[in-house]
Parts: sequence; C-alpha cells; structure tokens
Amino acid sequence: MALENSRKHSSVVVDGRDRAPARSMLRAVGFEDDDFKKPQVGVASSPSDLTPCNMHLGELAKHATDGVNAAGGKAVNFSTITVSDGISMGTAGMRYSLVSREVIADSIETAVAAEGFDGLVAIGGCDKNMPGCMIAIARLNRPSVFVYGGTILPGFLPQDKEEKDALDIVSVFEAVGRHARGELDDEGLKCVEKSAIPGAGSCGGMYTANTMASAIEAMGMSLPNSSAQLAIGKPKREDCARAGEAVCKLLEQGVTARDIMTRKAFENAITVGMALGGSTNLILHLLAIAHAAEVDLTIDDFAEIGKRVPVLCDVKPFGRYNVSHLIRIGGIRPLMKVLLDRGLLHGDCLTVSGQTMAESLAGVEPYPAYPDKQDIVRPWDDPIKPDTHLRILRGNLAPTGAVGKITGKEGLHFKGPAKVYENEEDALQGILRGDVVSGDVVVIRNEGPVGGPGMREMLSPTAAVAGRGLIKEVALITDGRFSGGSHGFDVGHITPEAACGGPIGIVKNGDQIEVDAVKNSISLLIPDEEYDARMAAYTPPPPRETRGVLAKYAKLVATASEGAVTDKDLF
Repeated sequence: MALENSRKHSSVVVDGRDRAPARSMLRAVGFEDDDFKKPQVGVASSPSDLTPCNMHLGELAKHATDGVNAAGGKAVNFSTITVSDGISMGTAGMRYSLVSREVIADSIETAVAAEGFDGLVAIGGCDKNMPGCMIAIARLNRPSVFVYGGTILPGFLPQDKEEKDALDIVSVFEAVGRHARGELDDEGLKCVEKSAIPGAGSCGGMYTANTMASAIEAMGMSLPNSSAQLAIGKPKREDCARAGEAVCKLLEQGVTARDIMTRKAFENAITVGMALGGSTNLILHLLAIAHAAEVDLTIDDFAEIGKRVPVLCDVKPFGRYNVSHLIRIGGIRPLMKVLLDRGLLHGDCLTVSGQTMAESLAGVEPYPAYPDKQDIVRPWDDPIKPDTHLRILRGNLAPTGAVGKITGKEGLHFKGPAKVYENEEDALQGILRGDVVSGDVVVIRNEGPVGGPGMREMLSPTAAVAGRGLIKEVALITDGRFSGGSHGFDVGHITPEAACGGPIGIVKNGDQIEVDAVKNSISLLIPDEEYDARMAAYTPPPPRETRGVLAKYAKLVATASEGAVTDKDLF
C-alpha cells in the first residue's frame, strides 16, 4: 500500500470542501497544500523540567518529527504530562504517580483519536509515561512505535571516580538511612545529594523505567537497541529519527499495534524483564497494557513463565551495575539472543522494524567472555538465580495474589513478628527512629490503589531499611507497591487490599507472618477461628478522597492483580 493511501483517519479530518475549516486551522500551524495528502503521524512526548527523566524529550521529539517528514509523512507534535516518582516519593504527592499512567494514556488516546492521526510515535522517559504511552498505543491500534528517552549516566562523589562507587537516585534514598544510623553526617548526605544525578535520563539501574523499556523492545514495539541507549548520546537521536521512518513503513504495510502486541509478544516481554532482574512494576504495567490490547494475561502467567527464566544480570538495585555499564557490553540484545537460542523467546513475533524477532537477532554478537572481560551478565549455567525473582504469592494474607521481589540474596524464607503501620509516612519515621529491629516484618497498609488512593511505591521505607543496615534482616510487606529501586525481602501488591476488606487489614503488632518464596506463600500465623473472627469484625477505613482525580481513580480502579486499570468491567 502506497504511503499516500495510508490516510484512513486523517482523510476524514482534512479531505473535501466541507473540511476547509479544519485545513485552515492546520495551515496556521505550518501545513502546506502537499501536507494534506500525507498520512499524519502524532509525535507524543512529555518534555518537562519536572524531572531529569523527561527534560530532554522535546529535543528527541524533533528528531522523530524529522524522521516522519523525511519518510513522506506529516508529523504533528503534542505533549502530555509527567510526574516524578523520585521527587514525590515518601509524600502524599506520590499518590498521583500511578494515577498519572491513566491520565497519560487517556490524553494520548484523546489527542490521536480527536485529531485523526494515522500513526503515532510515542516517546517516554519515566516510569509511568512509558506504560501510559503503551496503553494508549494498544487502545488506538494504529501503526505506532515507542521510543525510550534513554538512561542516565551514573554520578560520582567528587573525591571518587571509581565505577564501583557509581551513584544514582537510590544512593540518595539509602544515604538518608545511613544518616539516621549515624554513619553519614549532614555534609556527607548533601554531597551524595549533589553528586548522584548528573543530567538527563531515567534512573540508572534496572529500575522500572529501564525494565519497561527493555520489555517494550522485547515486545517488538521499539526498534532494536532503543532500550539500551544513553539519554544524552547520538544513538538515541538516531533512534528517534529511525522511529519516525519506521512508523511510515508500518503505515505503508498496514501493520497496526495489535498485529505486533500479541500474546506471544507479551510472553517475550515477560521473559526478558525477568532475565534482566527487572522491577515488580513489570507485572502491574504489562497486565494493564495487555488489558488495553485485549490480550488475556494474568498474574499466574508470570508465575508459569518465571519457572523457566533465570536471573542472569548483576544489575542494581540488588546487583552492582547500572544500565550504562550494560550498554558498554552490548545492551540487552545479546541476552535476547541467548533466550531465543534456548527456546524461551518466540522468534516468529513481528516487530516494528519489519522483521520478526528471530530475524532482528540473527546477527547479534554474544557478550564478551565471562568473567574475564565482563561480569555483568552471567552465563546460562551459572545464573544469579535459576528461576525468576518475581514471585507470585498467595495465602491467607493475599488470597488473590501478591508480588514478591526476592532474588535469594536475602534468603528465600522469612518469618517474624509484624510491625504494623497504617501508612508509608509512619513506617518511614518508625524505621528511621530505630523502632524496626532485626527479624521484624514491617506491614504497611492502606496504600493500595483504592486505599491510597494511588498505590504509592515504598522506596523510602526500603531504602531506609537498607541505610540502617537491616536489608538482610527485615522483611517488608504492603498492599502498596515497590519502586524498581527497592531491594530486600519485599512483598507488595497484596490483594485484596485493606481498603477493600483484605486480610492485611486485620494484622496486629506481634502477629507472626511467614513468607516462603519457594512455596510462593504468604501467611498470617494465627488460629483459623481467630482469623475468621477478625475478618468478620473488620471494617475498612472510609475513603480518603471524595472529589477530584484521586476520588475518581479510587472509584474506578481494579485490583493490583488486575493491573490497576480504570476501565475494567465498566459496562
């Protein structure tokens, strides 16, 4: 199909004498006569001074625009919002983080559908605008390419330029705990604060942004290497231009997003995210994207796939290296080739490059030899963990599921007395005061999608635990979620949540809690009769919000085990 005939949506908006008013408006923003004969491609990004993850996205959008225009399309730029988890973390503002995923998806869907764009290039650089872009792409089902804004360079203390001491945002959160412990003075804390974030790009470990970028590439919705590029480098600019060209080729071929975003493609995304040691948010976001794409995916699929996927990458937060280090040895493509050769990737899946996954990986060279020339990616027969670190847990504390991030470095089993907090702020202050001691199971409740509202990430408490030297001695469970930067013996996404009558709401201080990452169980160890009596007597707290975006979100949102989407079973 010729490119000039790839105008299914824009032709309705600009063709014909009766559409003269629309053309008149578009002439004011730069359209010429010939532009009305071209397919229109929206270039959606979220440039913002709100966060280093997004501060450069406006420039990247210009390169994508040039790529579209050079390939025969007509690019139209527009922007959406972002919020910064790293800035709002530990405050009430963090309640808006997951909510922003839905706002971003809704805004992109609205703009593209309202203006009649034939295709879309979506550029994301922070945790929630990436899945937000992908939810919109799945809903719209038009030829589309996602571009990752790129990862940040590591920071260093002025007196120490050794790579082994590379800093990132998690270093700052953990420095707060070290300061509370007395290990770091005020000047030392300020020095870490000033050194950790050197410029543009998403947080540097295999946190949520880099995890989602990798998963999206593995799904086939980004061009090769898009997920393993620095934000500030020339390769990222070239990636944007190529994305503009690629969407025009997809328009020519009539390939839409859901032609690529199949069930097999989601399995590829899950497999790669697990092998990389990715964030628990991988589960939450892929469930939501699959829902938008009308692909049947459940938390049990993650458990089943995880049985055969080892953790191979020694990356932060549980490991030593940033994604900038992984880029130096080849990025994620050699890992994907290993997974393909082992039969763990579906090679017949189509990608936005126009090639199948197998075709796109055919010429990929292996990583340098381990451990002599690199010790970031382990060989298949010597993994960090032989199966996934992302554990789907069930039990009388989480009847409909929970998600553990357990690499085995802190053990695979934890049993101890509950130390209960009704919200994140109280938990953080308790940890910093020293109330939490070795052997405790910290319980943070009323932080789920409904109870928060918004399902905040518990990076501040987990980082405080790490900073106080208790990372191997304390477990933390919550009906909220965890940042990709969290590490330790952590279990989140507990469902049903406390606000919906879930049993996490009946836990009392001193109750014994047991988490088993081999049996994949999470249990409140009290007699059945007492459990039943507490449940019968439990009344969830009233809604925290009754107006505005948080109230609407709490009213509509599904459980974490269903991706925390806001359009499930509306009718």
